[in-house]
Parts: sequence; C-alpha cells; structure tokens
Amino acid sequence: MLDQGNNTELPAIPAKRYFTIGEVSELCGVKPHVLRYWEQEFPALNPVKRRGNRRYYQRHDVLMIRQIRSLLYDEGFTITGARARLEGPQARMEASMSHQIVRQVRMELEEILSLLRRPS
Repeated sequence: MLDQGNNTELPAIPAKRYFTIGEVSELCGVKPHVLRYWEQEFPALNPVKRRGNRRYYQRHDVLMIRQIRSLLYDEGFTITGARARLEGPQARMEASMSHQIVRQVRMELEEILSLLRRPS
C-alpha cells in the first residue's frame, strides 16, 4: 500500500460501512469542497450517491482520500502526478501485494480459529 505519510496524526477510521462527506472531511483533514473536487480529478474515488445526490463514502474511499492527501500535501505531488502515481504500474503492484498479504493473514487466522475450535 502507498505510504501513509503524516496520516498518523489523523483520527482512526471507525468501523462503519458508510461515511458522510462531513465525517470524511474530519477523518482526512480536508474540506468538503476539496473532496468534491478530488472526485472529479481521481476516477478511482467514486462515492455512492443516494437521495438528493448525497455522497456516502466507504472505508476504501477514505483510505484513498488519505493517500491522495499524503501525495499532495506531504510529498508535494501535483494533481496530475498523484493521479499517475495512483493509477500507474507501481500502484497496481502495491495493490496486488496488499491482496496477497491479506489472503495470507486470512488463511493464518482461519487456521488459528480451527485450532481454537478443536476440543481439548
């Protein structure tokens, strides 16, 4: 996954399925109008829209916004450079590695769970 930069100063992401634009704004340290602008500039950022065009972001959207924020504010990328970094071959490789790590951890956790379920 991409480096989180100074995102350690940001609050933890609560265990919820959907977040409003106001909640995401607070979680990511970015104003709502900036989030709406980034939606136009980064195709991967696509929140669910419901009644009255209200945006509902999911956890992966919040993580993506934090990555964008880090690239723009901490690492000094331009919008074009950040977009290229997120969509380029390095990003695909990092995503693939992340999926492999998640699969491995899940298999290990399932193995531990099966060991715990065995009668003593």
